[in-house]
Amino acid sequence: MDLKTASALRRLRLVSAPEAISFLLLLVCSVLKRTTEFNAVPVMGMVHGVLFVLYVIFWADAWNRAKWSVGTAAVYFVLSVLPAGGFFAERKLRREAEDAVIASRARREGVVEAS
Repeated sequence: MDLKTASALRRLRLVSAPEAISFLLLLVCSVLKRTTEFNAVPVMGMVHGVLFVLYVIFWADAWNRAKWSVGTAAVYFVLSVLPAGGFFAERKLRREAEDAVIASRARREGVVEAS
């Protein structure tokens, strides 16, 4: 994996969890708006909107650089629109990055163990 691909995946991973948190907070704020006098929906809506747009931009960049299949790209996009999906996307991307590091070290050392 080249440096630009790794950077694209890292950016997507770093925005995944905050995007998921903002989505969940927006849902809580929506419930509070309907049940109490508290109305933080405009603020949380903007925060979530910015994070979602960043997620989509980073998702498109990662899809392009990592040469994902349409199915893999679709999974990461669907995870962005599910309330806790960003947590799963972050976890999956972290695993993918760790696997790439292990594969890179094995290629560099010329040792590939079958397990």
